[in-house]
Amino acid sequence: QVQLVESGGGLVQAGGSLTLSCAPSGVILAINTMGWYRQTPGKQRELVAAITDGGSTNYADSVKGRFTISRDSTKKTVNLQMNNLKREDTAVYYCNLAQRGMSFWGQGTQVTVSS
Repeated sequence: QVQLVESGGGLVQAGGSLTLSCAPSGVILAINTMGWYRQTPGKQRELVAAITDGGSTNYADSVKGRFTISRDSTKKTVNLQMNNLKREDTAVYYCNLAQRGMSFWGQGTQVTVSS
């Protein structure tokens, strides 16, 4: 069983910054990919950024140059540094861990960007 605990969401003005963190617990395999997705009402959940156990990253075009995903030295906690936030970044952000064909999700954290 894997649990993902997210933190760091909140309200920020446009142009501001926030950092989201995701702390996994349970059986975490050495080979995995962790990422952040986001969802707004009426829309599908979309990938924001992902990072493999080897450190390879992937970003949605809409956040390239503004968001940075990273893993700490233990390769467990994953952070998403979000800079120059825009109103369209407003969403519920979900942490994801994928390993051995299984996918686990956090409970989600709200990010609201005001103008």
